[in-house]
Amino acid sequence: MRTLKSLPIGISDYVRAQSEYYYVDKTMLIKEFLDKKPLVSLFTRPRRFGKTLNMDMLRVFFEKKAEDTSKFFTDKDIWKCGEEYRSYQGQYPVISLTFKDVKFDTWSATIDKIRALLQEEYGRHQEILYSECIAKYEKDYFTKILEGTATEVDMTSALEKLSAMLARHYGKAPVIIIDEYDTPIQEGYSKDFYDEIIGFMRNFFSGAFKDNKNLSYGFLTGILRIAQESIFSGLNNLSVNTVMDEEYDKYFGFTDAEVREMLGYYGVSEKYGELKNWYDGYCFGNKEIYNPWSVINYVSKGCVPQAYWVNTGKNEILEGVLNVADDDIIERLYALLQGESVIARIDQNVVYKSLSEDPANIYSLLLVAGYLKTGKKELLDDGTYLCEVSIPNKEIAAVYRSEVLFHLLQIGAITRTTANKIAEESENSNRQMRRKDREITDKAEMIEILK
Repeated sequence: MRTLKSLPIGISDYVRAQSEYYYVDKTMLIKEFLDKKPLVSLFTRPRRFGKTLNMDMLRVFFEKKAEDTSKFFTDKDIWKCGEEYRSYQGQYPVISLTFKDVKFDTWSATIDKIRALLQEEYGRHQEILYSECIAKYEKDYFTKILEGTATEVDMTSALEKLSAMLARHYGKAPVIIIDEYDTPIQEGYSKDFYDEIIGFMRNFFSGAFKDNKNLSYGFLTGILRIAQESIFSGLNNLSVNTVMDEEYDKYFGFTDAEVREMLGYYGVSEKYGELKNWYDGYCFGNKEIYNPWSVINYVSKGCVPQAYWVNTGKNEILEGVLNVADDDIIERLYALLQGESVIARIDQNVVYKSLSEDPANIYSLLLVAGYLKTGKKELLDDGTYLCEVSIPNKEIAAVYRSEVLFHLLQIGAITRTTANKIAEESENSNRQMRRKDREITDKAEMIEILK
């Protein structure tokens, strides 16, 4: 009897994920990137949709190391694409930072954490201290970052200066990877240090990505695009990929085929219908996508359906939305709670502060954060979309029931009788969906038999 690999719950280390765990191959993201080679790419997706793992995959692929790291790709899809793509493997110095854990209540604590992250990343490149290509004043700056004595002003130049030193030492400009760049920005918005974090990030990223001759490629991930004028001012070479775009649509989250293959591997194909109703429903570009965090938790924990994704942290975005909701928005949220679709204008350049200026921006935030899915959509002349939006699946319906209903009760927007009625209607809907689960599973089993 074969030993089944475990699923990688919370594993964002590519080398470990692909060698020790069941790994869904997303390496063709590399090919899609190399076919166009934009100088700087920003990928925006909801949390827990594989952004950090994909960025670490890019780091391992591009990074020049003493050991041969091609062994981590020889059995992957990208390797089958030939020397045209293999030739990029292991050829670049790489600067890599993730801000996913920069979640603090004050600006002081936030900048201290960023200082520690820079200290750690500079520590990965201590060959610079022994390089004959680097001037003493540059090594003095490097030492300040390495020892954690750099000021806030010093740190704004950290990416720009490290990229210059690495380019000179290796004779090749580095790749810069910034994961979850907007996590501290979201914290700044909710904890009242938004202006400080925006000011810092504007200078920090400008040195790294704007007119930096010591940059081969840049990658960023986040939940929000963030309007270019607030952080990426003047960065005309930025290629932004969002949930609305067809490019890269299958690389963040699981496709239907990947889910079916996983269920077959673990011998639980009969759970397909239930899993689909709970965790499917997203539409990225034109691709049907499942929430990967929830799928791997569902399968690894005995196929017990529950809201795994919504329990991964506080839902600050949803809370912020509810705090500024007017009567029209409350009415639409009520419709969403009852399983209906609503028409909304989606602006991909939305910023956190715009909520207080225009509460209608909540639909844009809810969409990019994973709380809504799009149906029919129309691109408008101003670059925004007019979209039909709805709740994607049973998992997200659960958080709407628990958090939205509670908030609407708290502010007196609905009565307890109405809340109970919605909950009862929701339970009736759940019963109908369970019947559909069984029907979908029966059809899936019949298809397998016919194969």
